[in-house]
Amino acid sequence: MRRVTRWEHEGVLDAMQRRLDQRPDTMRVRRQTVEHPFGTLKAWMGATHFLTRTLKRVSTEMSLHVLAYNMKRVIAILGVGPLMAAIRA
Repeated sequence: MRRVTRWEHEGVLDAMQRRLDQRPDTMRVRRQTVEHPFGTLKAWMGATHFLTRTLKRVSTEMSLHVLAYNMKRVIAILGVGPLMAAIRA
């Protein structure tokens, strides 16, 4: 006798795949919007590895990279003046 097993959340993956099959351009848009920040962060980090060890420290290092990226984006979009006003408020 042969048994076929499925992961308990396999239905979620199947539903997602059906949605992607109906709109194949969705992943292209996702790659353009989501993957770019990760590529930028990787370039900032030297495209190598984290400078710290242990999960807690690596998590902190990554959080600082993301914070710096977000700050640069806010400055590029709003400018320094409105950002400083928002920080003071």
